[in-house]
Amino acid sequence: MMNHRLYNISELLQILQPVRKLIANDSLQIDTLAYDSRKLPHARSSLFFALMGLRDGHQFVEEAYMLGVRNFVVSDPTVMYAEKYPEGNFLQVGDSLKAMQLLATYHRSLFQYPVLAITGSNGKTVVKDWLYQLLSPEFRIVRSPKSFNSQLGVALSLWQMSDAYDLAIIEAGISRQGEMDNLARMIQPT
Repeated sequence: MMNHRLYNISELLQILQPVRKLIANDSLQIDTLAYDSRKLPHARSSLFFALMGLRDGHQFVEEAYMLGVRNFVVSDPTVMYAEKYPEGNFLQVGDSLKAMQLLATYHRSLFQYPVLAITGSNGKTVVKDWLYQLLSPEFRIVRSPKSFNSQLGVALSLWQMSDAYDLAIIEAGISRQGEMDNLARMIQPT
């Protein structure tokens, strides 16, 4: 059950406020957030975030482009080569993960149905799944897939929200001090 909202490039520019942009085709629309070039079910409508972590996501921009992705959020200004990626839309931001979180926060704000947030040291996924089982006969529920409860996982979980649902159950987990404030801002639990 998806019915996901489509975002156009001009909306993304307003939401993300990139420091630099290279727009080859402003008519493209996105409905999928991508961060792994091995997982691109809808490449043409994906927005690929070159995340910095254990690996540098910028190393996979070329692969994602070759697989059909045309919309990218990058933090490395040297990736924006018009001659290398002539059909690509590139939005350069200070931090790609923060940009994804900003977009997920905006997306979440479009929905007025209840949002439950589940947190704690242990058992978040089990509790989420139990609640889903108990409430699903009465509600159309969107929930965090698997145990997507990290800074990245919460953004991806919120991105699933659509008008097809009337309740959201989102897991929130932290690994460092101060992360819960960021997750709470994204989730806006009711």
